[in-house]
Amino acid sequence: MEKEFKHTTERKITRYENGEFKEKEDLIALEKPITIRINHTEFATLVCTPDHLEDMVIGFLASEGVIRSYHDVEEMLFNDGQGIVNVKAAVQGSLTSETYTKRVISSCCGKSRHFYLQSDSKTARTIMKAPELTASVCLANMRTLQEQSATFKSTGGVHNAAIFKNGEMVASRTDIGRHNALDKLYGYALRHHLHPSDLSVAFSGRISSEVVIKLSKMGIGVLLSKSAPTELAIQLADDLNITTVGFIRHEGFNVYTKPERILI
Repeated sequence: MEKEFKHTTERKITRYENGEFKEKEDLIALEKPITIRINHTEFATLVCTPDHLEDMVIGFLASEGVIRSYHDVEEMLFNDGQGIVNVKAAVQGSLTSETYTKRVISSCCGKSRHFYLQSDSKTARTIMKAPELTASVCLANMRTLQEQSATFKSTGGVHNAAIFKNGEMVASRTDIGRHNALDKLYGYALRHHLHPSDLSVAFSGRISSEVVIKLSKMGIGVLLSKSAPTELAIQLADDLNITTVGFIRHEGFNVYTKPERILI
């Protein structure tokens, strides 16, 4: 069903270094709009890294409350030239209602929060069960995420996220938008019938409110990040019973919410 794309392209640039300019080839992260049509109705345009698109579309539709499971999707056809994916699915409710309106979700995550408010009330959930992780596993998971992030190392322009189970990485995804990277993981988990109570997520970006809400929609209760949380994210994580661990660097980290799941 899915067409794979590369993450990067090469481009000539001018670099200043040691007092002089030099021309060189550089790797640049790709960014493309993908328009989702559901049952012939245009639903949303996602600006994203054009890779693992089936996972992203499945995760996004589940996150928005349009579908409940992977089995709700009957067909998914990609038109690469037009940047369109046509989805035939058994949807929850009417796509023409006020709950679902045509919109563009940009890769600049901070300005897309208002697009999610209506679906959040339907799909965000309090986490009832989540794994306990040792401190050493938290550090090891973040090292694993960073070590396999080839696109970030070559471009510096993407977010990385990975699902872990019992200290082992199950899947990793890359995208210019942090919400897209999480949707790709969500889609993967749904397609492979992974039970969310067994999983944790390691993440390269800051812990924002929309990231916490996305984890709650996925049903995953432990989030590890190398960056910092916002105050609203901490409040939401506390309310939704999600453990948030930030500033995972070298041999230390901060536990902001639900510290009982992190063990010595």
